[in-house]
Amino acid sequence: MSGGLWMPAGARSDTLPTIPRQRTPSWAEPDPVDELAARLDDFVAAAVHPDEIAALLESDGLSDDQIRERYGVKNSFALAEVLYDRVPRRYPEPRDPAPDPWRTSLLGCLLRGVVFALPGFGYVLGAPLLAGPRGDFGLPAGTVPLLAAALFGWTWNQGLSHRAYTWLGLADKPAARRTLLLGAPTGALLGTLTALACAGTATPAAVLFAAGQSCYLAAATALLVLSRERALLAALIPLTAGALLALVHPIPETARIVLLAGSLLAVAALALRELVGGTPPARASAPAPTVSTTPGNVALAASLPYALFGLGSGALVVYAALGDVLAGAEPSAMAAPAAVALTLSMGPAEWLLYRFRSGSLAGLRSAGTPRAFRRGTVHRLAGCLAAYLTALAALATATAALWPHTPTLDGVRLAGLLLLGVVIWTGLLLQSFGAVAGAALVCVLAALAQTLALLTHTGAPHTVGVAVYGAAAVAQSALVGVLIGRATTHR
Repeated sequence: MSGGLWMPAGARSDTLPTIPRQRTPSWAEPDPVDELAARLDDFVAAAVHPDEIAALLESDGLSDDQIRERYGVKNSFALAEVLYDRVPRRYPEPRDPAPDPWRTSLLGCLLRGVVFALPGFGYVLGAPLLAGPRGDFGLPAGTVPLLAAALFGWTWNQGLSHRAYTWLGLADKPAARRTLLLGAPTGALLGTLTALACAGTATPAAVLFAAGQSCYLAAATALLVLSRERALLAALIPLTAGALLALVHPIPETARIVLLAGSLLAVAALALRELVGGTPPARASAPAPTVSTTPGNVALAASLPYALFGLGSGALVVYAALGDVLAGAEPSAMAAPAAVALTLSMGPAEWLLYRFRSGSLAGLRSAGTPRAFRRGTVHRLAGCLAAYLTALAALATATAALWPHTPTLDGVRLAGLLLLGVVIWTGLLLQSFGAVAGAALVCVLAALAQTLALLTHTGAPHTVGVAVYGAAAVAQSALVGVLIGRATTHR
């Protein structure tokens, strides 16, 4: 405690200056800075850095001209410095626990990771539909439209998700549903057209499979944004069971098609019911919304960086999945261990990201100085990233051991996968802070570098991957380091 009950009023045990401050005579006008300090006492006393006080002053609408006229300093930052120096630091414990929007359950995150991974069994059932002669890059012809449609779907649906989540953040769930109801079918149609444009020598069955993939991505995006993971999981159970049976015993092609079509129809029906039938009827007694629900409130351009991040990160994952095939392995090896491990790791990644953000909020309340807060945040970041990479390595090792026809997970492959894990996790962290533009730029440039290396036949795919992922990991880690060191970032 700063001062005990036995001390005279106003005395402080360790904060008195060497030279006592000159007291204002009773007949003089009160100091406006003292009045402001008294009014903002609790907030200023708990501030970790003057920038927090400056942000509060600006949010109150104080302009620099007003600050110069009223308080005699040049701007909000100078006034924040004065207030920070004038009010002693203290961090009173709140009566009730402070709200923590980043607290989440591990089970829920793991469930989402499983839901992300289960659609991969669709490729096991659809493998005969994708068979065909190898093309220019050593890929079966049927995989080209599939990958093109997947990249488009990841790009479109990442931007669509951001737009829908923005409406949800504005407490306008009907607007989020309308956004998904319009955007999801449009994305499915454009993804199908992308597959047709890239069909080349692929069979009609392969193009139809790619179209089905586009429809699934659109419907699943709507369900995930609206937190319907359990319904999506239930719809994927028959497909998963059929794929597991196909791994140990051949099943007829008709059964494969029925399982694929049935799961797709089930997911699409669930999404349609949620988007059309899930909107509650308007009630006259409902309170008026705090924001206008016109589409102009959510700028389309704001979703573009998120879409580009989906494109760049998706392309990097595709290159990781195709590394062995591009190096001459059998096409059956292209899904493991990298892509499967990365997909399964999204559950632990999400939970650790939430854990880091939650811990940072706690650090704001407990750290006494900006340096202490910065040091604690860096340690917390290193711990969460290390935990994620450990989980990713374990999943990759298990996948490589269980997946048939998979090359050995040697040091180069594992290093590339872990560096890619750093890129993905730090990119998601930057996205959670709204600083997705830097992550999108890094990922897109890295994907372009790998594409250029492939087109010019520069180096072995895995060696190129280690170099590209390493450079991207360093760049994004630097962006994260700059961002998380500021206390105002975590408010």
